[in-house]
Amino acid sequence: MKHKKTNAMRILEKANIDYELNKYEVTNKHMDGATVAQIVGVDAKFVYKTLVLENAQHECFIFVIPVEETLNMKQAAHTAQQKKLALLPLERLKQVTGYVRGGCSPIGMKKHFPTYIDESALQLQNVYVSGGERGMQIKINSQDLIYIAEAEAANIIE
Repeated sequence: MKHKKTNAMRILEKANIDYELNKYEVTNKHMDGATVAQIVGVDAKFVYKTLVLENAQHECFIFVIPVEETLNMKQAAHTAQQKKLALLPLERLKQVTGYVRGGCSPIGMKKHFPTYIDESALQLQNVYVSGGERGMQIKINSQDLIYIAEAEAANIIE
């Protein structure tokens, strides 16, 4: 079956990084990560969400954490060497990243931002992240994700 390629997929293919695309039906309402994990048929501990935060100067930082976990905002700011961070307002997400809520991938944003992946990913061979569009999850080796996202593993969850 042919599918439309997203920026994330094109970047992975150009870098010769193996990934597996998992497509699922989307509805008009927002689906949380645990629901997506259930639909894709994997334990939620393998599915990671991408959060975009900004500092007071509107500089963005990317945090990738397990879907059932909560970002520790204080630890996130400390990790990014910032005084304080806040979630990027939803209405600016597509303009800043090129992605929409529920389809925000840590790979292939409009520009590269400092990226941090929770260190729990290091304990897993593969993780699932958004493929860059709602209804698409990419299964990728966790080390490959850290490499291609130019990310740093850090303790960033509560």
